[in-house]
Amino acid sequence: MAFLLPWTCVLVGCFSASLAGAYNFSDLYPPLWEKSPGQLSDYRVENGKYLIDPWIYSERLGMYKILVNKTASYFESIVASNEQNIFWGLPLQHGWQYRTGRLADPRGRKGCGYESGDHLCISVDSWWADMNYFLSALPFLAAVDSGIMGISSDQVMLLPPPKDQTNFCLNISSCQSSFPEIMSKWNVFYQHLQDPSSSFEDLLKYFWAAHVSTLEYASKIFEDRLEYYSKPEANFGRNWSVAVKYLAAALFPTTLVRTYEFQKGLPPRMLVNGDRAPFIHDFTDFQNMVLLVLSFLRQVDNSPGKSLVSNTSKKINISLNKGRNNDFIRYRIHHNTYCQRKS
Repeated sequence: MAFLLPWTCVLVGCFSASLAGAYNFSDLYPPLWEKSPGQLSDYRVENGKYLIDPWIYSERLGMYKILVNKTASYFESIVASNEQNIFWGLPLQHGWQYRTGRLADPRGRKGCGYESGDHLCISVDSWWADMNYFLSALPFLAAVDSGIMGISSDQVMLLPPPKDQTNFCLNISSCQSSFPEIMSKWNVFYQHLQDPSSSFEDLLKYFWAAHVSTLEYASKIFEDRLEYYSKPEANFGRNWSVAVKYLAAALFPTTLVRTYEFQKGLPPRMLVNGDRAPFIHDFTDFQNMVLLVLSFLRQVDNSPGKSLVSNTSKKINISLNKGRNNDFIRYRIHHNTYCQRKS
C-alpha cells in the first residue's frame, strides 16, 4: 500500500515550534567556527598559491566559512539574510562529524582525531571524512572556478592525505579531469547563483542536484571504509546516504536554523554494537525515531520496484512492508511522534 507518511516530518520539517523562537546565531555555529580561517589570506601562501590542508578540521572548516562569506551577497539579495544561505548545511554537518568523533581514525588508533592525540586531525581512513572531502573540495574549487572568490583558477592547492592520494583531486584542473560531471553540476549551481533572476527554490534545486551527484560518486569509492566501523555505525552511514536523496527531493532548505534543528535528530556519538533504535537509552526519542526512519527508508529503497524519490514532487510515497517493520509499528503504538509532541 502506498501512502504519504505523516512522519516524513522527521526528515523534512517538524520544526515550526522551534523555528518560531529567537536565536543567537553564533550559538548555532559549528565547533571552532570563529577561530577557523575566514578568508584565503588566512592560509599559507607558496609560489603565489594558497595552500589548504583539508585534513585538519579547522582548515577544512575554513573552506566552508569562506564559501558562506563569499556567497552572502547573492543570498542576501534574495532572502535578505545570510542565515538563509543554503551553504550553512555543509559546515554544520562537518561540525557534527567532528563533535561526534566521526572524523577520527575509525580503527581506534588514538592519534588522529582523538583528544589524547591530534584532535584536529581528520583521518583518511574515516568514511565520514572522505565523503565530506568531496563535499568540501569540489564545491569550494568550483566556486573559485566560477569567479566568485576573486582569484584565478590556478591559485589554490589542496594538500594530499598521507595515503590513498589518487582517490582525491587537489586543484581545479585535477577535479575537472577526474570528476567532470560532478564539477559541471557545481558550476551550473554557481551560474544560477550569479543570475539575478534565480529564485531561492531554483538555487535549492541546483544545489541539491550537485550535492546528491557528489555523494553518489563518493559512496562508490569509499564503501570499503565502512568495514572499519561497528555494524550499527556502518549501516547508519549507508542509511544516511539514502536519506540525502529524500532531503533533496523535498528541497530541504539547508539554512542555518533549519540545519541546526534537523541535526538535533542525528546521533550524538558513534554507534556501537548493541545499539538498536528505537531502544537506545542515551538517545532522545527524536534521535531514536530518526535512526529508525532512516533504516526503514533504505530497506524500502532497496526493494525491487519501489522507487521512493521523485524529482518532480516534494511528496515522498512509501510502500510499507509491515512484516519487516515491527520495531517501528511498536514504537508508534507506545510513543507519540516527535512532530505531535512539538505541535
